[in-house]
Amino acid sequence: MNKLIVLSLSIAVLLIGGAIAYTSNTTCVGNSCNIPSSSNNQKDDRARPEIIEGTRPEIIDGKQIIEISVRGGYSPRKTIAKAGVPTVLKMKTNGTFDCSSSLMIPQLNYRKLLPSSGVENIEIPASEATGVFRGLCSMGMYNFEIDFE
Repeated sequence: MNKLIVLSLSIAVLLIGGAIAYTSNTTCVGNSCNIPSSSNNQKDDRARPEIIEGTRPEIIDGKQIIEISVRGGYSPRKTIAKAGVPTVLKMKTNGTFDCSSSLMIPQLNYRKLLPSSGVENIEIPASEATGVFRGLCSMGMYNFEIDFE
C-alpha cells in the first residue's frame, strides 16, 4: 500500500512540475515581454508567411491606418509601418469574449478592455511611431507586433 502511495505522489509531482516548466517560458524586462510562440494558442509563424513578411498599412489623409482583428488572438500578428508618421491602430472586435479583448501595449502605457464588438481607435503620434511596438492580451497568451521602419 505504501509503495502505491509513493508511486502516485511521484507521478503527480512529475506531471505538475512538467506543466509548470512548460508554461514558465515567458520573460518580461521593463515594458518588453518575450512570449515564445509555443506558449500561446496561435499557429507557428513559419506556417504563416504573412507574419514573416508583415503587412503594410494604408495611408489616408497623412495617417497610417493599421487594422488588427481581435478574436482568439490578433491578426495580422506582424505589421511593418513607416516610422515618424501619425498612426491610427484600429482594433476590430466581433463577438470577442476571450482574453484577447483585454489589450495591453506597454510602449504606449495602454491597457483597456475592448468592447466585445466594435472598433477601438488608438492614436499613435508621429513622435512615438518609432521602434517596435508589441501588444498582448492581459494573460500573455496572444500578441502582435508593429515594426516602425
